[in-house]
This record gives sequence, structure tokens and C-alpha cells, in this order.
Amino acid sequence: MEANEDLCPRCWGQLLTCTAGDYCPRCGRDASKYGLLAGACAACREQEIHFDGIARAGVYAEAMQQMILAFKHDRTELAYVLAPLADAALQGSSFYNDIELFVPVPLHWTRRLLRGYNQSHLLAKHVKHPQARISTDLVRIRRTKAQPVAATPPARARNVAGAFAVREDHPYAGKTICLIDDIKTTGATLNECAKTLKEAGAARVYALVLAVAGQRTTLQEPKAQTVGEPAI
Repeated sequence: MEANEDLCPRCWGQLLTCTAGDYCPRCGRDASKYGLLAGACAACREQEIHFDGIARAGVYAEAMQQMILAFKHDRTELAYVLAPLADAALQGSSFYNDIELFVPVPLHWTRRLLRGYNQSHLLAKHVKHPQARISTDLVRIRRTKAQPVAATPPARARNVAGAFAVREDHPYAGKTICLIDDIKTTGATLNECAKTLKEAGAARVYALVLAVAGQRTTLQEPKAQTVGEPAI
């Protein structure tokens, strides 16, 4: 399947708009490179962030939002459109050459059973890298509540606290890891995953996401909704 086989010119135009622009390499929010101080934007400078950096394909709006929602709900063929965007974002990151393991953000087994697949794992399988392999030894041990996109950062953090663990004999000690997921909203899930991996001995943990939500007011803002697995 060609990446542009099922997209009309209007959708491609929206997608290009959603994937353009500078962002903070620490949190992924829209930010001019001239507005960064010590590699962080004003919005995240005082935040405790356990992952060491982030690469994003775009913002969660318009065509990108619609495609990600469809990808989470049975349109698995969209991996062939979305994965090249993730690839490009990753290759443009400062940590591309350091990655040793890809770790998809896990679903609880009950959600994985209902959905039939983990969209983050599927995306990880389509991301190209000369050396990194995929590990699924990070697991979700508690089924967290589905939350609307508009849920507050503290609420999201409470929802995922203690929700992850690593399997016995995991390969994470001393490794540089890249978490992979579809959406980052407040970063609570990525933060909790990175914290768990570092407690398991990971040297560094980065993140790759398709989109960051709550950006650019000139684009269509995501509507508050609950869609299966909670947004990050």
C-alpha cells in the first residue's frame, strides 16, 4: 500500500499543516527554537519530566486527529501512512543514533483483548531503525480509567500512578530506550512509563509520538471525548 493511496489532496494538505512547525524537544509542545532555555520551553521548565526528550510527528488536530482515532479503532492499515511520519520525526531527533530498544506504551490485557491489538506496538513494528529492537517487557498491571482529553494534568497523573511494571529478566538495565505511543496530552502516561523503566535500571528514556494534543489555536482543537484507551 502506498502512503498516499487513500488520502485526498485536502487531507494531505491538513496533514502537512499538522506536521509543520517547531516544538520543545523536552515536552513536545509548540515552541520556537528561539524561545528555549537550556533545551526547555517556558511551559515545561519547572515540570518534573522523567523522559529525557521527545520527538513528535505533529499536532493532534484536523486530519492527524481523525487518522489517529481511526488507527486506534480498527483502521490498522493507516500504519502505512502514520509510520513514515513517525520515522521522519525520529530521524530528525537528537537521540536517533542512541536508541537500543523501542518500548511501545502497553495496554492493559483486557483492553488489548477487546481491541485486538495495541496501536503503539503496531506503530513500533513499522518504525525503521538500524539497531533498535522492540521489547514488550513493560506491562500495564492496572486497568486505568478512560479519560476525556480535557482531564487535568494532576487527574491524569493520579490515574496512571503505579499502573506499570517490568517483567522479570527484563532487558532494560543500562539501555537507552525510546517509548512509542500515538498521542501525548499532558505526558502523564509517558512520564509514568519512563519512571518505571528508569527504576528498572534504564540509562535514558526518550519518547516518540505521532501527535501532541492541546496545541496551535489556529487549528481545530480536539473535542473532549472518551475513546477507549485514555489519551496520554
